[in-house]
Amino acid sequence: MKKVPNQALVIFGASGDLTYRKLIPAVFDLYMNGSTPDGYAVLGVSRSSFTDHEFRKKLKEGIQEFAHYKEASDADIDRFLSSVFYLSIDTGKGEEYARVKEKLDELNKQFNLEQNYIFYLSTPPALYTTIPKYLYGQGLTLQQKGFRRIIIEKPFGHDLLSAINLNQQLLEFFEEEQIYRIDHYLGKETVQNLMVTRFANGIYEPLWNRNFIQHVEITAAESIGVEDRGGYYDEAGALRDMIQNHLLQVLSLVAMEPPSKITAEDIRYEKMKVFRSLRPMSKTELKKNVIRGQYTDATVRGKHYNGYREEPNVAPQSRTETYAAMKIFIDNWRWQGVPFYVRTGKRLPTQVSEVVIHFRPSPQRLFKSADNSAHSDNQLILRIQPDEGILLKTGMKVPGSGYEVRSVNMDFHYSELNDHYIPSAYERLILDCMGGDNMLYMQGEAAEETWRFVQPILDYWENDNDAPLHGYPSGSWGPDVADDLIEGKENTWRYPCKNLAEDGVYCEL
Repeated sequence: MKKVPNQALVIFGASGDLTYRKLIPAVFDLYMNGSTPDGYAVLGVSRSSFTDHEFRKKLKEGIQEFAHYKEASDADIDRFLSSVFYLSIDTGKGEEYARVKEKLDELNKQFNLEQNYIFYLSTPPALYTTIPKYLYGQGLTLQQKGFRRIIIEKPFGHDLLSAINLNQQLLEFFEEEQIYRIDHYLGKETVQNLMVTRFANGIYEPLWNRNFIQHVEITAAESIGVEDRGGYYDEAGALRDMIQNHLLQVLSLVAMEPPSKITAEDIRYEKMKVFRSLRPMSKTELKKNVIRGQYTDATVRGKHYNGYREEPNVAPQSRTETYAAMKIFIDNWRWQGVPFYVRTGKRLPTQVSEVVIHFRPSPQRLFKSADNSAHSDNQLILRIQPDEGILLKTGMKVPGSGYEVRSVNMDFHYSELNDHYIPSAYERLILDCMGGDNMLYMQGEAAEETWRFVQPILDYWENDNDAPLHGYPSGSWGPDVADDLIEGKENTWRYPCKNLAEDGVYCEL
C-alpha cells in the first residue's frame, strides 16, 4: 500500500464522545498497523479545559476500551499519545483561530508535517459553516503548500434547502475535492463487498436486472430505543437519521451500473445516476408507498420498555417517526418496475442491517414444498452487521422417494477470515482521507439529490394532518401495515435474526 504523506489530524469537538469512542481508537489502530506516516500529529480542539496530559489520560482509557488493539502495551499507547495535543478555544470566536494556526506552525516544525492538515468536525451541525469560515480567515484552507481537507459528520443538512445552503457556504472556503462528507456505513467492509459481489462474479452480474430480480429489501433494524438522544432524535426521526443518508447510499451500490474503472470519480458518477433515477412520489403514492411508525411501551420477556413519547427530552405529543418503510422505484433501463423496499426502525426485535435480493421464481412449480413454505424464490442475503457475510438460499431435494423441495442455505461468514485484519469503518475512512481517496465519501451534489427525494415525504408528514402515524409495540417488527407494502400475496419481509443463517425463527429482544 502506498505510504501516506506526513500530516496532522485536527479534531474540532475533541472532548466529545465520538473522539473518545471512535476517532482516536481508530487512529491508534492505524498507528499499530503501521498506516500512519513517520511525521504525524493529532491536535484536539474544543472549548473544554484540558492540558495535554489530561487529554492523553482520557484518550488512553478510550483506546483501552474501544480500540482493536486494546490489549496493546502501555509503552505503545504512550508512544502514540506523545504526538497527540490539545488546544482549548472558543470555536465561535474568529480571533481564537490564530491560536490554532500558531499551534499547527509549531507542530509542523516539530513533526515535519509538510503543512498537510485534515480538519475533522466532530461538532454540532451549527458549526459546520462557522469553523471553515474562521479557518479560511487564517489561510488554513488554502492549498498553496501541502494539502488541506475537511471531514464533516452527518447530518448534512436538515432538509433540502439547508443542505443546498450548507454546500454553497462550504464551497466559499473549500473546493469540492477538499470536502469529505463521512458516512460510516460506507466504511463497513461488507458494504464495500456489495460492489465486489456484483462485479467480480460472472454468475451474478448477468442476473442483476429486472429480468431476473423480483424485488430488493434493504433493512437497518435497531433493538435499542433513542437512549439519551431524545432531544436530537425528536428533531430528526428515522427518515432523516437513516434513510436519507445510510440506506440510500447502500441502495445506490446495489443498483448502480458497472463503473468503467474503480476510481472515486467513476463510482460517484454511477451512484449519482441512480439518485437522479429515483422516481418521485405523487401525493397518492406517498399515502400508499410510505409508512411511518412510533414504538409504544411493551413488556418483552419480563422487561418493560417505555414508549417513545415517554423517553427523556421527547415531546409528549411527538409525531416523530421511529420506524419508516417505503417502496422505491428506480426509473432506468436496468431496474424499471422492480420495487426496492427500504425499512429502518428502533426497538425492533434485533439489531441487524442487510440487503436481500429476491430472484424471480421459476416459471412453473413442478415440485412440492417440503416445509409448506410460501417462499419459492431464491434469495441472496448480503449481511452488513452483525455476523457479517453472504447467504444464498436455494432449493434442494429432500432425501427419499418423491420430489419434495426444501430451501437450504449456502453461507459464508466474514469471521471465517480469521487470518485477515478487518478495519473498523472509521479506521478505513480516516485512512482513505489521509491518502486523498474520497471514493467512500459523499459528494455534495449526491447529498442534495437524496434530500430532493425525501423532501416530499417530510413535507407530507409535516403538513398533512391525515398522514398516519402507526404505533407498534416495542420488540415487534414495526406496524402490521408494513407487510402490505410488499407486492405479491406470497411475499413478505424477511425477518432476520442476529445469526445470518438462522431464519424461520421469530427473534425477540
